[in-house]
Amino acid sequence: MIDSRAMQKESIKYERQREEMVRTQIEARGIKAPKVLAAFRRVPRHLFVSEALRDQAYGDYPLPIGEQQTISQPYIVAEMTQALDLGEDDRVLEIGTGSGYKAAILAQIVYRVYTVELKRSLYQQARNLFDKLHYHNIVMKYGDGTKGWRDESPFDGIIVTAGAPQIPDVLIDQMGEGGRLVVPVGNQHTQELIKIFRDDQNIRQINLGGCRFVKLVGEYGWKEA
Repeated sequence: MIDSRAMQKESIKYERQREEMVRTQIEARGIKAPKVLAAFRRVPRHLFVSEALRDQAYGDYPLPIGEQQTISQPYIVAEMTQALDLGEDDRVLEIGTGSGYKAAILAQIVYRVYTVELKRSLYQQARNLFDKLHYHNIVMKYGDGTKGWRDESPFDGIIVTAGAPQIPDVLIDQMGEGGRLVVPVGNQHTQELIKIFRDDQNIRQINLGGCRFVKLVGEYGWKEA
């Protein structure tokens, strides 16, 4: 028999941890966009990691999710999300679903999220979790995310959740007028977080600083798995 009092106590515990994460890790480091902060307060990060790691879910670090992949540190997810400068009517493409946490954050802010995952086990886990949590504005695809999702382009925002050896031109081609792309670019160990703007057929970019992601594997990323 499920103890409802125990469940309520656990829910309150995670809610407090979530608020502490937002206050000390995200707001304290300069993330100010109200819609981004609200999204992080709503999404239950502990459900996007294994049960064994749930008590660490709101820590200031990435965690393994299997398939040699990780759920990113909360702050870097927030930084990338704020950099996209998203609106409620936007359509966003995510390259690398992973645990599904970043897509869930985006889904609180935008009209629709399109997300592509290369690893079948992660794709299935995330899809099941999105269904369980009733995130109906997330559309998933299994395949090589480095190719983007041309059939659904153009996108208002594109976010790449793994380190690329260079900025994939195929993704720039799928940006709409006024579109933004955020992508880690560098070697297989360290990268720079690059933000790209597209307007009037002009492409501009700024460097948001150093970061460290797992490598982006695919036709327009790193070749080896």
